[in-house]
Amino acid sequence: MAEPRVAIAYDCFFPINSGGGERVYRRMAELLAERGSSVDYVTRTQWNGPAPEATFTVVPVWRGAIYDSAGTRTPVGAVKFALSLFHHFRAHRDTYDLVIVSALPVLNVFAVQLALAGSKAYVVTDWLEVWGWRQWRSYSGAFMGTVATTLQFVAIRLGNLHSVNSHFTGSRIRRYRRRASPVTLGLIDLVGAAPDATTARGDEPYLIFIGRHIADKRLIDLLPALREARTQINNLRLVIVGSGPETSAVAARITELGLNDAVTLAGRVSDDALHTLLAGARALVNPSRREGFGLVVAEAAAVATPSVVVAGPDNAAAELVHNGVNGFVATSVRPRELAAAIVTVVTAGEELRNSTQAWFEHERLTGGLARSIDQILQAYRSAKSC
Repeated sequence: MAEPRVAIAYDCFFPINSGGGERVYRRMAELLAERGSSVDYVTRTQWNGPAPEATFTVVPVWRGAIYDSAGTRTPVGAVKFALSLFHHFRAHRDTYDLVIVSALPVLNVFAVQLALAGSKAYVVTDWLEVWGWRQWRSYSGAFMGTVATTLQFVAIRLGNLHSVNSHFTGSRIRRYRRRASPVTLGLIDLVGAAPDATTARGDEPYLIFIGRHIADKRLIDLLPALREARTQINNLRLVIVGSGPETSAVAARITELGLNDAVTLAGRVSDDALHTLLAGARALVNPSRREGFGLVVAEAAAVATPSVVVAGPDNAAAELVHNGVNGFVATSVRPRELAAAIVTVVTAGEELRNSTQAWFEHERLTGGLARSIDQILQAYRSAKSC
């Protein structure tokens, strides 16, 4: 059987957008192209001039903003991009054999499914996250949250196959569609090996936070925990990488807690600078309440830096962290509890960094995205041979 003609639909594109989802979809496109498929990455224009270079075809179908000033996706942006997807796939309904569509936002699934209804295309819906009603309500308000929950419930019943970023999300898919057999994408190998990685660290210990400064990341909650941890490790510092709608509030909180000498707001930094900062940290601290995967945990482990994350019903990153192996999972963001986890990881020293590095190497070799692509292609071929 010839290699399928493939489309991947998502409104963001790496490296213009640097989130985990963008990296996953780009790498999927690259792996499918390496196998001989023609691949169209159907996305949103975010550049001037020609599309970015890639080993596959970048197909922009709409230009516009998808976030508001608080970093929340807007319904208007979601609708406009979904309509653009519908028109594209309706016009090319006989072009593609295999379509992988991101369910973030969920309207993408309806647009693609409706456009391809009656065609022979095999549709894979990829779920970065599956939310409950309370989370949707918190994110979008009572009315829009209820609408989003209903749309998600219906969308999970569409498509030929699901793919997910974690077992955590896969279990939620099965809760809504019992017979579903999602392919769990192996994402650790999105992070390349770091041949220069070392377990040695400098004399002055510091933590690192990496991510957008939005409410769900709970960066503000890290600051009281840092102050608490400094009662046991008095020279412990924190480097904050990234920016976002909450940056000014974070800066004010730093001053309020008297942490100006202990916290560095680094903003966005170059890849080389980020690698150096991450490789020198005693721990990555990611107190986020929700993560579809938590790729930054793997990025830290690649340079032997253990992680501290926080347990929660919507945080799949906690799946990646094993206490005493590659970090520690705090039970909450309360200052004493989060600080206790931080102190445990920092004082564990080189022994924990050695086991973190070993964990990464094992996971990278045994749980790669290439194997997941093989599973998707096998499901596609099995369906076509029936």
